[in-house]
Amino acid sequence: MRPPAALPTGNAITRQASALLLGLTCMLMAACDSGQPVGSNESDGLAIPNPANKEADPRRIRLSKQSAQLFAPLPQREVAENQARVDLGRMLFFDPRLSKAGDISCNSCHQLTNYGVDNQPTSAGHEDRRGTRNSPTVYNAALHESQFWDGRASSLIEQIRIQVLNPAEMAMPSEGFVVAVLATIPGYVEKFQAAFPQGDPALSFENMAAAIASFEQGLLTPDRFDAFMKGELNALSDPELNGLETFIEIGCASCHSGPALGGNMFRKMGLVEPYPSEDQGRFAITGNDDDRHVFKVPGLRNVAKTAPYLHDGSVTRLVDSVHLMARHQLGLELSDADAASISMFLESLTGTPDADYIAAPDLPAGNEPMRAPDAS
Repeated sequence: MRPPAALPTGNAITRQASALLLGLTCMLMAACDSGQPVGSNESDGLAIPNPANKEADPRRIRLSKQSAQLFAPLPQREVAENQARVDLGRMLFFDPRLSKAGDISCNSCHQLTNYGVDNQPTSAGHEDRRGTRNSPTVYNAALHESQFWDGRASSLIEQIRIQVLNPAEMAMPSEGFVVAVLATIPGYVEKFQAAFPQGDPALSFENMAAAIASFEQGLLTPDRFDAFMKGELNALSDPELNGLETFIEIGCASCHSGPALGGNMFRKMGLVEPYPSEDQGRFAITGNDDDRHVFKVPGLRNVAKTAPYLHDGSVTRLVDSVHLMARHQLGLELSDADAASISMFLESLTGTPDADYIAAPDLPAGNEPMRAPDAS
């Protein structure tokens, strides 16, 4: 394994020890599995020639098995038990009538034909108000253990409820007002009854959020890395394979783990080297000093398509984000070659959204919906 260009010393090593533990463990296991001694130059360079028959390449076999244990392929989208609920959620996701001024839908910021983002540092909400954090993609978000950068929503349903009422986002004044608006649209009254036949009432704020969440649960984007983990050893190119190996060996997988390659834990931004930011992260939610500058580890699925990066949306290039994360989280100064190699691997995490599933639906026609008195 090629050593990093510069290694931290003293306390920096102590601070990064826990972050590197999984990566070092995986490296040792990998060496044992492959029969290579630790310190072998097997992974030197960006373009390692593989045997003509890649399916018989021991290195590919080892990394496929190792990746399946560290990350796991995305689950299959299940056949909906309540298709009417999914269809209703799709309509609501695209409907700007869920916003105070009738001009913003979920899809405005989480554009499904653009990998679930708007590629802006922060998104425009009601009256062009902007928050302080980058809008993450909705693709594969159902796999995350919590929602928002600070994890203040424990589920998709809770996240949707918050966004619809947030004054800087969709800005609806109350749950009751949302229900009153939807009740002015006869088509929605019928569709809520079909989607929630046991509901009393069927048309409710909670059911609105549940329907959108049902639709979002199907926003999965399997990619070539999934195929590789399932045993299609030719699914990754040689440079991508090198990037995967580097990603694991230096410790990235200690945080970016699980099927979403993230979304299942919280970490301080600036774990080893402080990151310049006024954002207090989870501290604003928990009041716990240990949560200052702590954020949810973002998932990396489709990351090559979801710039800009980090919670503040301040980084526009993927390779620059790789450099920054290595420095601030692991205390490593990566060479340009290693950062480029990891970026190549991350490119393989780009999936293809299901065009039929995300197609914008015809929205129910109805009377001009109610507007809040002070709506612009």
